[in-house]
Amino acid sequence: MASNMDREMILADFQACTGIENIDEAITLLEQNNWDLVAAINGVIPQENGILRSDYGGEPISGPAFDPASHPAPAPAPAPSSSSAFRPVMPSRQIVERQPRMLDFRVEYRDRNVDVVLEDSCTVGEIKQILENELQIPVSKMLLKGWKTGDVEDSTVLKSLHLPKNNSLYVLTPDLPPPSSSSHAGPFSALQESLNQNFMLIITHREVQREYNLNFSGSSTIQEVKRNVYDLTSIPVRHQLWEGWPTSATDDSMCLAESGLSYPCHRLTVGRRSSPAQTREQSEEQSTDVHMVSDSDGDDFEDASEFGVDDGEVFGMASSALRKSPMMPENAENEGDALLQFTAEFSSRYGDCHPVFFIGSLEATFQEAFYVKARDRKLLAVYLHHDESVLTNVFCSQMLCAESIVSYLSQNFITWAWDLTKDANRARFLTMCNRHFGSVVAQTIRTQKTDQFPLFLIIMGKRSSNEVLNVIQGNTTVDELMMRLMAAMEIFTAQQQEDIKDEDEREARENVKREQDEAYRLSLEADRAKREAHEREMAEQFRLEQIRKEQEEEREAIRLSLEQALPPEPKEENAEPVSKLRIRTPSGEFLERRFLASNKLQIVFDFVASKGFPWDEFKLLSTFPRRDCCGRKRCLI
Repeated sequence: MASNMDREMILADFQACTGIENIDEAITLLEQNNWDLVAAINGVIPQENGILRSDYGGEPISGPAFDPASHPAPAPAPAPSSSSAFRPVMPSRQIVERQPRMLDFRVEYRDRNVDVVLEDSCTVGEIKQILENELQIPVSKMLLKGWKTGDVEDSTVLKSLHLPKNNSLYVLTPDLPPPSSSSHAGPFSALQESLNQNFMLIITHREVQREYNLNFSGSSTIQEVKRNVYDLTSIPVRHQLWEGWPTSATDDSMCLAESGLSYPCHRLTVGRRSSPAQTREQSEEQSTDVHMVSDSDGDDFEDASEFGVDDGEVFGMASSALRKSPMMPENAENEGDALLQFTAEFSSRYGDCHPVFFIGSLEATFQEAFYVKARDRKLLAVYLHHDESVLTNVFCSQMLCAESIVSYLSQNFITWAWDLTKDANRARFLTMCNRHFGSVVAQTIRTQKTDQFPLFLIIMGKRSSNEVLNVIQGNTTVDELMMRLMAAMEIFTAQQQEDIKDEDEREARENVKREQDEAYRLSLEADRAKREAHEREMAEQFRLEQIRKEQEEEREAIRLSLEQALPPEPKEENAEPVSKLRIRTPSGEFLERRFLASNKLQIVFDFVASKGFPWDEFKLLSTFPRRDCCGRKRCLI
């Protein structure tokens, strides 16, 4: 490996040859080629139709000796606007006509290795098409991993990736089932399983004696780990000095699953690498002259330590000026007012592109998300903020405010937020959490360390309870956050389909029952109407019968009274004249009785009435001459 002094000279020569003024870009290209100057220049120059060749048989060549302690090197001529412009400054190098640059790829899939050779003008999609023919795997089911720059699109041109000649890649097929027989499982099957595992890296920052617990998937690369550590410690990747990596972890593009890390936890230590440039700058602090030193000094100038800022302060330096007021008032009486202030403060810190936070209590959020029809239900995302966590600024600005995350949350989630920075607000949320989610979830949040915040809780309403599907910590990436949101959405969608089916069946049963109840009600009303009509009819008959009985009783009473009031029937041999009357009734029967000739005709009427023929209903007619015997007061003579 080249020493720090050699690297500074190589970096200066590389920038002079290529015209790349961006130090980070130049160092990245050199690191990809293991600080091989000729290989790095060859990776850039082909873009300008030229290949840099060495006069010494291809061995790495160094530029003119450069001693930082001596007089400063003369400033190079102004660089062209393109970062890949070619400026020949060393006579030992020459430009020849560009030949097609061939790249070799060794691709691993399960127990197979496929060698692919392509020109650098080809695309990633063409590699996949070759692998489709070799492995019989559809391109749509294939994930090509192992790129040093992270995941790439199928349309990416290989030339733009600045790849070395020999490359190692591997294929993942998460949508395809593993081989059925374990006897055919090769070493790559174990690697495939390890890629799906999560590794807990316990990383100690040596200078500040601070410990970070970071979760990474097995498919993450060592380079991604170092970049995340840069976000936490402000130590650039090139200045990180590590202890604890396995001896097999020789390449930053290697994924964690194949690096030999201990599973599930592995301890690492990171510190800041000291460089001669830092020592030189410290000795020149008292000097009033400002002059150019080596290019690595410019890198060091990017470090926060150049400004006298502590490592722990650098991470939140960009947002410290924004934190003029707390995200949420302490001991707020109304949760809606507290969330209004939270939303306003969040927008002022991180911009207007952020999730729409539900304004209201947690109970009202449940009503909005869960207690509606199954087709209208959504997942609930609870964002737990903490201003004292070093992860908060990066998580909010780069992940939570990413357009893809904001759009996905707005379409599929109800988002609610709470600030746990203040102890009173933290205690209040834990009380709500214990009431709505149970003591286990509350205890989980209670035991979270400050550096593990912010947290993102994914909650699904499941029948009579609320289930926490996932607890996402702040040490994640946009892709991982999106994957976990999509995984939760898949679980929710499956449950929602079951709920919709159950709800439709329940509504169908209720409709049938409702129709049956309505038919039964109408039947009851018809029966009740018939019964009431019958009762009215019976009542009317009873009333008429009563009237009839009363009339009959009245008639009987009148008849009896008339019968009792009749004078005794005279005998045939009587001193007074006697008349014998024979009266024919309407039924053909005859009534006979003797009357005194001196009796009034009224007595005849009373006699007839006493036999059941009242005078107001019947007439008494004489046969010869036929006339109405209406004179009741006349005598029979």
